[in-house]
Amino acid sequence: MSSKGFAPAKAGLRVGVIGAGVMGSNHARVLSGLPGVSLVGVVDPSPTHLTRTTELASCQGFETLDQLLAAGVDAVTIAAPTHLHHEVALACIAKNVHVLVEKPIASTVAEGREIVAAAQKAGVTLMIGHVERFNPAVAAVKQAIAGEDILSIAITRVGPFPPRMSNVGVVIDLAVHDIDLIRWFTESDIVEVQPQLSSAVAEREDIALLQFRTANGVLAHINTNWLTPFKARSVTVATRGKYVMGDLLTRQVTECFGFKPDGSYSMRHLPVGHDEPLRAELIAFLKAVRDGETPAVTGDEGVASLEIATQCLETPSRPAAKAPARTGPRRVAG
Repeated sequence: MSSKGFAPAKAGLRVGVIGAGVMGSNHARVLSGLPGVSLVGVVDPSPTHLTRTTELASCQGFETLDQLLAAGVDAVTIAAPTHLHHEVALACIAKNVHVLVEKPIASTVAEGREIVAAAQKAGVTLMIGHVERFNPAVAAVKQAIAGEDILSIAITRVGPFPPRMSNVGVVIDLAVHDIDLIRWFTESDIVEVQPQLSSAVAEREDIALLQFRTANGVLAHINTNWLTPFKARSVTVATRGKYVMGDLLTRQVTECFGFKPDGSYSMRHLPVGHDEPLRAELIAFLKAVRDGETPAVTGDEGVASLEIATQCLETPSRPAAKAPARTGPRRVAG
């Protein structure tokens, strides 16, 4: 256990971070600066990760989860590798600790359901870290389409191959964000899945074109890959009354409306906030813990998105139906 140079614990909600990789270190950085929060410490078996994160957040470091739990925490954020989410979340819930689990909730739908059931039984808050919901550009798109009759949604999330990727492909790593957004935008379940996957340079799928239909009839598609030399993140939503375009990186959201028979229309840029999405997410989690209210992204929602992502990986592509062979000359209309 490392305790060198950490600031004295502030009074407030006692919170720990499990996992000191890129995401976990960001959790620790944000939590260390939030009012009413005492960052008890960070857990990671890697001394290198632990040292970097404890210095960044001026907090204590623990080699094991048991050490953190023994120190006493009210809530934790789990940013460990996905295959550990189930085991770690259940251990924390067993100690009546409130939990935020980074997306995806678990490696399998069955494990995700077990986490949800355990949290419900223990009466602790369980929130899933679908951080994109807290992107101010996403929030602006959601506000712009409120009350609209949504027709279609298109989301692009592409970029270069990630150096830290473990044992998942683009569907679980990237598309699960957008599956969640489609469900959130439409406030409906996804009932049809039509995936096209390819492994161009990686063992797992690194290109995915995914098509969906929701229960309320919205058509949606996701274009995602690890083969683009730059990052791009965009959302477009067509409704009967308007067309909304959002760039999730530059956070510019544009709305086209007032369509006329002559093809003309009006256009305006929508106001977008400046919050750091992770900070907004962690504040929402801690508010749900303090107030005992339903969190912004529930365990059930996390499971539902993982279930759709899993279906995308398991649904076989159907070959196109062959057209009947032509026997006679082609008939020319005219």
